[in-house]
Amino acid sequence: MLKGHQSWIFENKPKIISTATVVGPFEGQGPLANDFDIIHADLYLGQDSWEKAEKVLFEESASLAIEHAGLTKEQVQFFFGGDLMNQIISSSFAARTLSIPYLGLFGACSTSMESLALASYIVNSGGANYALAGTCSHNASVEKQFRYPTEYGSQKPPTAQFTVTGSGSAVLSLEGDGPVVTSATIGRVVDMGITDPFNMGAAMAPAAVDTIEAHMRDLQIKPSHYDLIVTGDLSKVGFEIANELLERHGVPIRETIYQDCGMMIYDYENQNVQAGASGCACSAVVTYGHLLKKVKKGELKRILVVATGALLSPLSFQQGESIPCIAHAVSIESGN
Repeated sequence: MLKGHQSWIFENKPKIISTATVVGPFEGQGPLANDFDIIHADLYLGQDSWEKAEKVLFEESASLAIEHAGLTKEQVQFFFGGDLMNQIISSSFAARTLSIPYLGLFGACSTSMESLALASYIVNSGGANYALAGTCSHNASVEKQFRYPTEYGSQKPPTAQFTVTGSGSAVLSLEGDGPVVTSATIGRVVDMGITDPFNMGAAMAPAAVDTIEAHMRDLQIKPSHYDLIVTGDLSKVGFEIANELLERHGVPIRETIYQDCGMMIYDYENQNVQAGASGCACSAVVTYGHLLKKVKKGELKRILVVATGALLSPLSFQQGESIPCIAHAVSIESGN
């Protein structure tokens, strides 16, 4: 199963038998709106705080993914989840509601592929018949924790990103139909000394490149192996840096289509999102809502999703620390 230094090959090819995506009103105004299962009209989701609303997002996507799989929550052995809130409270409180054996994760915005990689590993090895993987984020709760409360109305520089309000979940099994997970590459922590919390793209781009290079090296393949390589939430600034670094490192990224989830979910011309999207839900809802539909239709046969995450906290920022980052990659193929 281990391939090279930091990659896994899944010989049994765990299947993504169902997915579900839930988003907020702003995401419902973007170009991918038709690919989401639920679009909420209100950021509060009937709750009295942003954090409680975020928990509900995760509860809904997880429950809907289980329903789409034709299962009950009692049939799911393990739940892999995480988010951006202190002590991953959104995921943990959602796990309280679901009452599924739970493994809480923190990979910041890389959590979508971290959870999918670990769930795939468990299912591939026979450790579970069914495993649930997912993550969530909420624009207002993240802004309040990491930057300034939305109500404060602070100005943002062009390098800033707009946190996605949403949640994406997937159910994996060796039985059933759906796209298959063929491999995963676990990233290293990379820190290039960036200290600006309003420039996440520049901080995360080197980690994305490091993981892409490791994936190609471990599996002894080239970017052309994939119909699409997509990073998580580098958005405009980080995407440009990643392209430059890949070219400088001799990775022939132009042999395939390379895109970024943070540049796909919003309409730059009509939605004021600065550099683009970010947040745990960014790569989750784009992958589970948009990209996997293309895989199921045969429009994409083989994709590599490289979810990126900035591993900072309010405490580390206040202490003057730089921003360490990580990226995890998962390859997904059509099950046909």
